[in-house]
Order: sequence, then C-alpha cells, then structure tokens
Amino acid sequence: LRHSWWASRLSCCSDILKPIANSTRQIPTMSAEEAAKKSEEETTPADEEETAKEEESTAHFEPVVKLEEVDTKSGEEDEEVLHSVRSKLFIFGETLLDKGTGNKTWRERGIGNCRILQHKEHQRIRVLMRQEKTMKVICNFALDPRIKLAPNAGSDRSWVWSAFDFSGGELEETVFALRFADSDVAKAFQDKFVEGQAIMEKLLAGEDSAEGAAEADEAAAALEGLKTSDDNKKEE
Repeated sequence: LRHSWWASRLSCCSDILKPIANSTRQIPTMSAEEAAKKSEEETTPADEEETAKEEESTAHFEPVVKLEEVDTKSGEEDEEVLHSVRSKLFIFGETLLDKGTGNKTWRERGIGNCRILQHKEHQRIRVLMRQEKTMKVICNFALDPRIKLAPNAGSDRSWVWSAFDFSGGELEETVFALRFADSDVAKAFQDKFVEGQAIMEKLLAGEDSAEGAAEADEAAAALEGLKTSDDNKKEE
C-alpha cells in the first residue's frame, strides 16, 4: 500500500512539472544576427550625434558694426621706471560709513607693483601704483623731497609716509603704508625713494632759480621802461 501511495504521488508531481519543463524549453533565444542588429540599433543615436557634430555649420557672418582698434595710452609711455616692487598698500583714513565722524582706521587699498617713474623730458619723478588685474590707480603722487619715510609700528619691512595723492583725480593728503616681502626689499625701496627725492630737490631748486632770474629780468625791463619815460619828460 505504501508503495502504491508513493507511486501515485510521484505520478501527480510529474504531471504538474511537465508543463513547466515544456514552457522552459520554449523560451525564445536571440540569434547572433538579431543580437548584432539590436546592438546596431542601440548605438545608432550616438552615431547620429557624432555625425551631427561633424556636420556643424562653418558659415561666417560679418558683424553689422565694425569696431576699430584704438591705442589706449596709460600716461606712462614717456616715463622711465627707476624702481618697481610688488607690495601691499594701506591707507589711514575714514571709511565710507565713518565719513565725517573723524574715526580713522588702517585699511587695505590693494596689491600691485609700486613703481618710481621719471619723465624722460622734464625729469620729474613720481610714485605710481596700480591694483594688479584691474590696473586701477591706487597711488599717484609727486616725489616731494619733504616726504619722510618712517617704519610702520617698528617693522623693518613696512614704511609709512604722508603725501598729496592724485589717484582719485583730485589732490588729497593721504597717509600711506607700504608692506614688502622682507626687510631687504623694503630697504631697496627706501634707497631708491631717497635717491629720487635728491633728484627732485635739484630740479625744483633749478626751476626756482630760473623763475627768479626771469622775474628779475622782467623787473629790470620794467625799470628801464620807467627810466626811459622819465628821461623823455625831462627832455620835454
């Protein structure tokens, strides 16, 4: 009985599994040709994109308005660079928020090359500094012999001085501080600064004497004219 019962159970199981086995055998498979065709269809968008890139338009259109090149002059074309050094500039004064309050603080004005320039014609010397990248003028003053460089808070790589700055388009008395990479660079700047002041002092002294001589000649001519008029009166 037991044997017959197990036989009947196995017969039932085989009847159930036959459809599953048949269905497994009937699963369709993709041939090699169909697989290649499928891969071609999948790569078609990329190929089309590459083709589109290759076929980009190369048409050239002339601009409606043509702009001519203009030579921009910085005002430094006629000047010789006596000294140039990269440094950081500070000014002592009121901020826009503190304008009129009298509250003055040190604030950074910019980083760039501070240059001592001498004009090739009249030989006058000035100090000019532009903000790097933007090239905005942040310091521009004549090298007055009366300017005194002083160490900034005892530092050996920073100088402080006061000068009449013209970087904003108007003369304004400004207190500057210039900080250098090290003490040697600061000392080299001081030496060139003082040398420039000596040259300026001689130039200004020569101009004063020339102006004085011209005024003396004018006064002598005026006196000569007066004497002539007096002599004419006496003759009359």
